[in-house]
Amino acid sequence: MSIKNSQQRYSQWVIFVHWLTVILIVAVYASMELHGLFPKGNIARDGMKSLHFLLGLSVLAVVCIRILIRSQAGVGPDIVPPPPKWQSRLASAMHYALYIFMLAMPLLGWLTLSASGKPIVLFGLSIPSLINTDIQLSRQLKDVHETIGNLGYLLIALHAVAALIHHYAIRDNTLTRMLPATRA
Repeated sequence: MSIKNSQQRYSQWVIFVHWLTVILIVAVYASMELHGLFPKGNIARDGMKSLHFLLGLSVLAVVCIRILIRSQAGVGPDIVPPPPKWQSRLASAMHYALYIFMLAMPLLGWLTLSASGKPIVLFGLSIPSLINTDIQLSRQLKDVHETIGNLGYLLIALHAVAALIHHYAIRDNTLTRMLPATRA
């Protein structure tokens, strides 16, 4: 399995980490939304919160791997037919925004937990705190984390809608370059 992109498609590694990231982010959001179904102190609520933390840190790890793979894969395949320059610039800005989001959110969550002073334990492993305990800072970080998380819904939706518009309205190869399997 080559890491290099071809002129028609992204490499299987790039495609794999893209869709793995999608699955992890959906799971992060799902675990956060589902935790609210349970009352405080309930074991299921605590389990969902722990799952949210684990998945968030997994996103951080996968995004770091993704950046490394993308740096080795080379230039992505051309969009056919080529889009106008404004669309290319907008797409580039969106990708930067998504990468910033995917890096910032797990780090903000980790900083929030660190500042809360609570031990961070995932699957019996103690995760080191990034900063000293500061309850007021923890609350502020949590607010920022939640606000950016809500903006994440918009970023993700715009990214998905743009891919569908390119596929169904513009009819270029934007989406097919990133699909796991080629059509015959």
